[in-house]
Amino acid sequence: MSVCPAYAPFFGFAGVSSAMIFSTVGAAFGTSKAGIGIAGIGPFKPELIMKSLIPVVMSGIIAVYGLVVSVLIVGDLNPQLDYSLFAGFIHLAAGLSCGLTGLAAGYAIGIVGDSCVRAYIYQGKIFVGMVLILIFAEVLGLYGLIIALILNAKTKDIPCS
Repeated sequence: MSVCPAYAPFFGFAGVSSAMIFSTVGAAFGTSKAGIGIAGIGPFKPELIMKSLIPVVMSGIIAVYGLVVSVLIVGDLNPQLDYSLFAGFIHLAAGLSCGLTGLAAGYAIGIVGDSCVRAYIYQGKIFVGMVLILIFAEVLGLYGLIIALILNAKTKDIPCS
């Protein structure tokens, strides 16, 4: 059995798509959920809208994590070079780790952003707590990015024999 079968790049491309799809779904959910909260407070306190955009910005960062991992994985996919099954599985794991943590982080940011933005109308002191909770939710996606970068570094110099 060859360690560089013809189907090995499939797993690398699955990692690319996993990173992009799951992280952008998380970012889209977070943006939409937090945006609903912002739209809810807009008519009552329009002066709070700019400070309430923090969850939307943090959701967008989650999609950037997926983009970074996808670009790094695609950089290792070259039709002229051998691509091992091991590298394919590592790239799949990297894409899934970034994508699924991005999905979870986007979901958490959306729920927290919506609830805290709505509570911000009634109590201004909640802003600091909201930012702290959002940071803890964002760091979930950052953990996935870090693991994906570590995994991607393992694919260098894998020989095909």
